[in-house]
Amino acid sequence: MPTLDKVSVDLMVVLGTTTMPIHQVMRLSRGAIIELDATEADEVKILANNLPVASGVVLVDRNRIAVEVKQMLPKSPGVRG
Repeated sequence: MPTLDKVSVDLMVVLGTTTMPIHQVMRLSRGAIIELDATEADEVKILANNLPVASGVVLVDRNRIAVEVKQMLPKSPGVRG
């Protein structure tokens, strides 16, 4: 499948979200701590090209962080593939 070697997919893992006023965002600096609406035990959302494709959990082993896929989500209607 050499044609798949050139396909680029933007993957994103969402650990949690928060809402804050833009003036707070503008004052953020390196090392700032942003409180999220999730804990380390919560499932994460896995997005491919901004579309939800799976859910999983965060794994930490010494200084490495990984995501284990626990469930693939059904395709949304109208999504090609």
